[in-house]
Amino acid sequence: MAFNYTLPLRVVQAILAILVLALTGYVAHWYRDDTVYASPSQINFLIFTSLWTLLALLYLTLAPWLMPKAAHKYAILAVEALTMIFWFAGFIALAVWLGRLIICSGNACRSSRAACVFAAFEWLMFAGTFALAMMHVLRTRNSASTKSAANMEVHNGVHNGV
Repeated sequence: MAFNYTLPLRVVQAILAILVLALTGYVAHWYRDDTVYASPSQINFLIFTSLWTLLALLYLTLAPWLMPKAAHKYAILAVEALTMIFWFAGFIALAVWLGRLIICSGNACRSSRAACVFAAFEWLMFAGTFALAMMHVLRTRNSASTKSAANMEVHNGVHNGV
């Protein structure tokens, strides 16, 4: 039986989302308490993206297992694509904003830079799982099956006998 690599990928995606959420939350808190400015929209967008990712991971992890009819292959592909696009837009926007700062020092700046790096890795992780989902959709495009790919499910199921 082949190793199911999806659960470790999903765990890494969740850890990266929590890291970005914590780092960007710290930066937003710093802006609220220590400056007269509101937190930048790039930071706010990455907070949203982190929360979206945690909800998306719940769907991507639990739907194929608990609600197979809700785990339609096109729905999974759409959630993967949307999440990948969010992370790409978020880390690029934050990188551009950080690159335009004249002065960037202190814990808030270091946290913003770390959040940008982790967001880029998160985008790479979702680009990989999106590619896997896309390969499944392309492989099964001529079949009537709407099931998600077996190798994208996080559990191996119970096999009787064989």
